[in-house]
Amino acid sequence: MPALTRAEGELVDCYLEVADLLGRVNPARCGDTYSALRAAQALVGRAEALRAALERMYERGEREMHGAPLLRALRVLDGERRTRLPAIPCVRD
Repeated sequence: MPALTRAEGELVDCYLEVADLLGRVNPARCGDTYSALRAAQALVGRAEALRAALERMYERGEREMHGAPLLRALRVLDGERRTRLPAIPCVRD
């Protein structure tokens, strides 16, 4: 895991949690409305946490996101698979 500021770490964590929840709400992937509803309810809080992490970064003077270390962190945390879940699956008719 690359060295990140605390706010960058929170940003990565919250971003992936939001992606996970969006994947659970994805109508092409979810099986029942109750689990999608629960994920949508949780999504509100995680989106607020994501915003708060970005606000902390901005307030601390972190004006740029350094893509390379953030990308490495996302890959270490299985971000490629997790961010595919909100996408519409590619299915051939």
